[in-house]
Amino acid sequence: MWKVLLVEDETFVRESVRESIRWEDMGFTLAGEASNGEEALRMIKNEPPDLVLCDIVMPQMDGLALLKETRKAGISSKFVMLTCIGDFESMRQAMEYGASNYILKLSMSVKDLRETLGKIDAELKSASAAASSPSTGAGGSLQDKITHPEVNKIIRYIEQNYDQDITLKSLSQYVMMGENYVSALFKKKTGETLIHYLHRVRVGKAIEQLKNTELPVNRIGQNVGFMNDNYFIKIFKRMTGTTPSQYRLTR
Repeated sequence: MWKVLLVEDETFVRESVRESIRWEDMGFTLAGEASNGEEALRMIKNEPPDLVLCDIVMPQMDGLALLKETRKAGISSKFVMLTCIGDFESMRQAMEYGASNYILKLSMSVKDLRETLGKIDAELKSASAAASSPSTGAGGSLQDKITHPEVNKIIRYIEQNYDQDITLKSLSQYVMMGENYVSALFKKKTGETLIHYLHRVRVGKAIEQLKNTELPVNRIGQNVGFMNDNYFIKIFKRMTGTTPSQYRLTR
């Protein structure tokens, strides 16, 4: 069962959400409730839930501040925000900081809640599978050491798609988090920047092809995701101390 923390300052709304869903049937259990962000943050830090269903407008600490503080603490709980019609800026900021979805409070229905929980259930299962699946290649040893689901999701994506056009923006969209947050989180959890890790994977794949194929250097560079030959040679030399051609001659 995925654990849910319900954060809402209006008692009526909180009771309505609590009673409208048969949580266990959806694979969730309502593990706790809070009436403001400060109370919720203490609960999240003490025992991180899988999902935080959170109002945006609350006293003491609002939902956006709660989401930001949770991310700063390195906690990757999914967030679904409860918001009012027309609060587009708050919705935008919530999505920027990695909220998975939002629900309009005035028009909220059982169908909306069930569909949202179904989406979150799929995301959590995917993240859990990515974190527990064995991996191979350049990303494998790092992934084995990392327990953060979103970071593991990025590592696995790079390992499987290193030959594609990968940017910080595309990775941030993939894990539905802000670019600055993803960049800082990856560095914190792995000890290296995203671009350095991407280069390390690509150079590792290039070395495999230099050893095991007769493909020309420029083709190998393209095969591992470097569209510019000079840039490929520059990064390869920076990471190995030699050019791809020299590496092939000495191995």
